[in-house]
Amino acid sequence: MRLDAGNPGEQLTRYLLDRHGIRTEIDLGLGQKGLMWHMDRRHRTLFLSRIIPSESSTFWMAQALGQLEHQGVFARTIRRSRLHETEARGLARVYLTNYFAGALLLPYERFRTTARDVRHDLERLQRHFGVSFEQACQRLSTMQRPGSEGIPFYFLKTDIAGNILKSFSANRFTQSRFGGPCPLWNIFRAFSTPQQVQVQLSQTTDGALYLNIARTVGRSSISYLDRPRLTAVVLGCSIADARHLVYSAGLDLHDPRMIIPIGPGCRACTRENCHHRALPMVGHRVDIDNEGRGIAPYRTAL
Repeated sequence: MRLDAGNPGEQLTRYLLDRHGIRTEIDLGLGQKGLMWHMDRRHRTLFLSRIIPSESSTFWMAQALGQLEHQGVFARTIRRSRLHETEARGLARVYLTNYFAGALLLPYERFRTTARDVRHDLERLQRHFGVSFEQACQRLSTMQRPGSEGIPFYFLKTDIAGNILKSFSANRFTQSRFGGPCPLWNIFRAFSTPQQVQVQLSQTTDGALYLNIARTVGRSSISYLDRPRLTAVVLGCSIADARHLVYSAGLDLHDPRMIIPIGPGCRACTRENCHHRALPMVGHRVDIDNEGRGIAPYRTAL
């Protein structure tokens, strides 16, 4: 297949039919069952939900193709992983299928070269490869093939309540496993400006500086009664690599006033004088002095 020689969705539809005899159809009721796609092997039909955008449909078709043609590769990889629990092995197969779909639609070397040429402009990468903003972000966070590395990015996806849905990191950025993320992070500001890119320079509690790009993602409502999940993604790199990104244009990377201090979540954050602290630091005693009040309601006892 040459997915760069036309519409990827149309080419995958044709390939599935010609190579495997599998038709692709839209199922109007699939979304109501909580499914995005379903393979009916008996009737040789791949059903896709009508509520998902076209780039997502293409991604699901790529997933289905991976399951049809590369189950052996996935099985060998899982055996080498030494995962023993059935659920863990099943989840590993899901993630391998997802990675296959991303690698098929965004071939490693072509994507890495194009990203460098357009200075990692995510919207230009979207249009060039026919993928979603989220898919372009996530693929950039995986470009660490030895000898052919891209910029080390971290990638994270969250909902409006602060629940982390995806998290990958090719640099030293880490996020607390417990408690909500830092409210000063631009991924939360993105919810107030849907579909607009938010750019931020930040510093984590370990002193590392990052350039962060955040935006809401996901589908829009299909009816008044529809309640789609509102989510946002953030892609970040070390400030040392910021000059390679179009998003650094016009920013003074050396002005400390531009840098927003962010933490790994209030429980793990060591910044005491933060106006946005919602919970006390774990492992420290709380100052219960009632004769005064600090910037934050929870102060650490000395």
